[in-house]
Amino acid sequence: MPQENSIKLSIIIPVFNEEKFVNKLFFQLKNYFNENNIEIIFVDDGSTDSSFDILKDLKHKNQYKFIFDIVKIDINSGKGKAIQTGLKKSRGKFILLQDADLELDTRDAREMYDMITNNGEIQCIFGSRYRSGKLKKNNYFFNSLIGKINSLIFNIFFAQSLSDVHCGLKILHRNVVEKIKLTVNDFGIEIDLASQIVRNNFTIYEFGVSYFFRSKAQGKKITWIDGVKSFYYLIKSRFFDNSVSTNLSILYSSIYMAFVGSHFGMGLGNTLFIMCFFIFGSVIGIHFKIVASSIIFFSIFIGSLFSKGNGTTLAVIIFFVIGIFIARNVKQYFLNTRFNKYF
Repeated sequence: MPQENSIKLSIIIPVFNEEKFVNKLFFQLKNYFNENNIEIIFVDDGSTDSSFDILKDLKHKNQYKFIFDIVKIDINSGKGKAIQTGLKKSRGKFILLQDADLELDTRDAREMYDMITNNGEIQCIFGSRYRSGKLKKNNYFFNSLIGKINSLIFNIFFAQSLSDVHCGLKILHRNVVEKIKLTVNDFGIEIDLASQIVRNNFTIYEFGVSYFFRSKAQGKKITWIDGVKSFYYLIKSRFFDNSVSTNLSILYSSIYMAFVGSHFGMGLGNTLFIMCFFIFGSVIGIHFKIVASSIIFFSIFIGSLFSKGNGTTLAVIIFFVIGIFIARNVKQYFLNTRFNKYF
């Protein structure tokens, strides 16, 4: 058996009632990852079918080169919990997250592994079911729509350009894993993982993968409830899981932008403007700390002094754009200084 420091890749696979797929998955893994410096960790998340017994049988046959490990969670706790459990057990330089349901192709997983090991600058690759010229089968419009909407919201909140935040196929360098602390136990783990990677200033690369949708009758676990919960996790990860200084910036910019909005429209229109400006202000507070945000506010104030009526609206918009431009440049100037936390 290889020494601990010789393990190059850990593959973590959460399993919950996948007796129809684990055999086929094992042989696919054996085909693409049968090397003695690779460990494969199956985390059985409280399966009530024969999944765990099948995995034990496959392990005892010992017809493979990779390190085969099985972790048993007695009570079903969710995909996120299974991944967290697997990460604690893993020892590889790289960590590959792979679903057990065969919706995603292990051949793509191998391509992603070869890609990250051959390029020292890449530390994180997410699979994408929407940026792919590969074979796909997807009959569930609602799931696809929710996934794309969530990815769009994530991109707005975190200034990213990802096409598929929820794809279960991901590979990370150990450096990335050591910087994050996952806390979500269910399918919201994908948002938790992506948001923490971005917060720690790692670049997420995307790789188009094949996708073979399976129906609920075939054992698909995710439901519309998980889709609704994902919106909660997006809000939580962006507006609550922050440092104190960021939360203060969000509050500060939301208030002054709501004040700006109060000068637009009348009656119900005025209320809508206040609400929209308040939300927009919260996004500003995410990207700019107190001092940089004050530059934007001051620029808006100057714009409000020009002209009257609709002319004031135009002036405010122009000076708002100017304020954003100045704030971004000032923030960039102080990025690597001890004053960074104020900008």
